[in-house]
Amino acid sequence: MGDGESEITSITCDSREACKGSLFFCIKGLKTDGHNFIGKALENGARAFCTSPGREPAGADGTIVSADTRRAYAEAAAAFYGRPAEEMKVTGVTGTNGKTTTTFMIDHVMTRAGVKSGLIGTLMTRYDGKQTTSSVTTPDAKTLQKTLRDMADCGVKSAVFEVSSHSLSLYRVHGIAFDAAVFTNLTRDHLDFHGTFEDYFEAKARLFRSLKPGTGKAIINVDDPYGQRMIDVAGRDACTTYGTGKGDLSASDAKVGRDGLSYSLSFGGKTTRVELGVSGNFNVHNSMAAIGACLALGVPVEDSAEALRDFGGVKGRFETVRCGQDFAAVVDYAHTPDGLDNVLGTARTIAEGRVIAVFGCGGDRDRTKRPIMGRIASDKADVAIITSDNPRTEDPEFIISEIEKGIPEGREYKKEADRKRAIFMALGMAKPGDVVVIAGKGHENYQIFKDRTIHFDDSEVIREYFGKNL
Repeated sequence: MGDGESEITSITCDSREACKGSLFFCIKGLKTDGHNFIGKALENGARAFCTSPGREPAGADGTIVSADTRRAYAEAAAAFYGRPAEEMKVTGVTGTNGKTTTTFMIDHVMTRAGVKSGLIGTLMTRYDGKQTTSSVTTPDAKTLQKTLRDMADCGVKSAVFEVSSHSLSLYRVHGIAFDAAVFTNLTRDHLDFHGTFEDYFEAKARLFRSLKPGTGKAIINVDDPYGQRMIDVAGRDACTTYGTGKGDLSASDAKVGRDGLSYSLSFGGKTTRVELGVSGNFNVHNSMAAIGACLALGVPVEDSAEALRDFGGVKGRFETVRCGQDFAAVVDYAHTPDGLDNVLGTARTIAEGRVIAVFGCGGDRDRTKRPIMGRIASDKADVAIITSDNPRTEDPEFIISEIEKGIPEGREYKKEADRKRAIFMALGMAKPGDVVVIAGKGHENYQIFKDRTIHFDDSEVIREYFGKNL
């Protein structure tokens, strides 16, 4: 530590935000190293720093040396904002697919139960009549703690948020003891970040090591192969399991239609009929996860089932766009092999005719999933159209060529790098009773290219087509 004294009035890891009274955390990221911006932070008024060993700055009033400055930042953020998570019930939802819908369902049920609820996730942050668009699934540690503080000050008693594997690896939720933690599933994704599937699993497992001691509950999908491993992480006594024909919450007799689904849910010797106004086989699991989480928060199964009757769905999650056409047009966020497999499987169950799929793979992301998704689309759809999905710095045609490698020889498919033209192509060939699935972007309203980002919304493109052609 230096000899001076500084009153800490703010914390930051961005030198542009540093000012008099700031404690500046030097965090080494994937592209930049915060230690390189110490001089800028000093210029802007910061006098207190948290650095790695041997990187202490000259001219500082005080320096905290930490072996892991990112973790220290999360701990400091929780303390700086008065540990708001301790003033409410906190639920974290993690998994490759289903996080967004499950969090929305939990928020919906808790609100219907008369509990003031807040939600943080991929689409938005929402509480106390406020709503802001999100840029990431789980905010950085400071933003998260600041938001939880505002929630607590507004009287929020139940906060639910999506917990991504990135956020767990990067300590964004470090320091929070969860009252409930949900595991939806684990399938191939984000290997460009995690490197191996085992590291991906270990990142998810961190959430279940963060349960509130003695009272925290884990809600685990035992239909997923990794469910048992998560039970081992959390401890069986802390777990409520769910699955099809098995688990503490057990679903049976599922009926999935174009406009909704229903199933029988057994728990504790009682059976409740769950009815939802949203379709998709995967929503059987999403709703069971939500019911399990709300049960951990004190809401009886029957009350959760009743509340979910008027759940209105989530934008870009098996969203049916209705423009008076005689076939179904569905927009879904499915951008992983498992996600695409699930959404096309559901499309097959509700289709009276063909399933037509439009999909692509993002640039600068895990390349190993590209041929896998090509094979799935060619297997599950009658017509597969490969297109662009945020190519970023990569050539869209190159991405398409990698997807093509997974399509069996002799199998017919189409390709059109222009996403709008690909969607128009699919809609133009659809006949009565068909289901057209536009997969990959869901709620996103942009398309990222190497040199620009443009406005692009799959739902809007569908409506534009029908505005011209109906």
